[in-house]
Amino acid sequence: MFGGIWQWIYLGKRTYTMVAGISQNELIQIGIITLVSYLLVQLGKALIKRSIRKTYSDPSDDDAKITGLKFLYNTLSFLIYTVGVIAIIYTIPPLKNVGKTLFAGAGIFAAILGFASQQAFSNIIGGIFLVIFKPFRVGDLIKVGELDEGYVEDITLRHTVIRDFENKRIVIPNSMISSETIHNSNLKDERVMNRIHFGISYDSNMDTATAIIQKSALNHPFFRDYRSIAETKDDKPAVDVRIIKWGDSGITLRAYIWTDTQEEGFALKTDLIYTVKKEFEANNIEIPFPHRTIVYKNNELKKKEQETI
Repeated sequence: MFGGIWQWIYLGKRTYTMVAGISQNELIQIGIITLVSYLLVQLGKALIKRSIRKTYSDPSDDDAKITGLKFLYNTLSFLIYTVGVIAIIYTIPPLKNVGKTLFAGAGIFAAILGFASQQAFSNIIGGIFLVIFKPFRVGDLIKVGELDEGYVEDITLRHTVIRDFENKRIVIPNSMISSETIHNSNLKDERVMNRIHFGISYDSNMDTATAIIQKSALNHPFFRDYRSIAETKDDKPAVDVRIIKWGDSGITLRAYIWTDTQEEGFALKTDLIYTVKKEFEANNIEIPFPHRTIVYKNNELKKKEQETI
């Protein structure tokens, strides 16, 4: 029984190779080229990881500093697999003949390929520029144009992957990133000066409201005092609160509060909105809301009174 099964498999393989026009030896060559290409890619990946471990002692900080290495890995993978495909085509005679047939109209094909790959090459050049000029790195918190903010997760030949705060991935072509304004929260200095607005009514005590905002900010665990020595000697407040606007319904106060990172700044802002609101209520500080005063002229009032009578 087993002999019959083996003969059936052998005849099936022979029939397949005859139909495809590729011998078993050529199939073995294809397998070897594919395996070698895969091993070279894995070897490159291992060498990059080894370089990371030797260069950076803190593994948690790798993602912020291996942008160039990750881009190099993606580029090498693309080139190795491309060379592998070309090697397969030119090593196997039947495939080589097919390749010659496909490239017979090289002029038309080149024109079509050039038009179709224009955007692809633009993305590749954009990716190279991103690695050379380093407007951001893997792990940075950035905002591209009007898109949502997120963390750079990967930079490939074609696109950049950003993970937003909802854990969704935003895939942006490199050519688009190169032409947009980039807001980077981690470039050079991660510290953030948060400008938080609070509104109070005209009848409220501004000094009391200012003291409440300053006290709430100073007690927050994410607050950082980045005053210079000169500013400290001059008794400049650690939390500066200024009046910036006289609105229709009230006065707007702006607090300038430092944090180490943007994430901490967001948490501090949301906490202060809650804390300051409770303190305002306890100290009779009114939060403004729209008021409308209706004035009737004397003749209009008399006319309405007559109509009523």
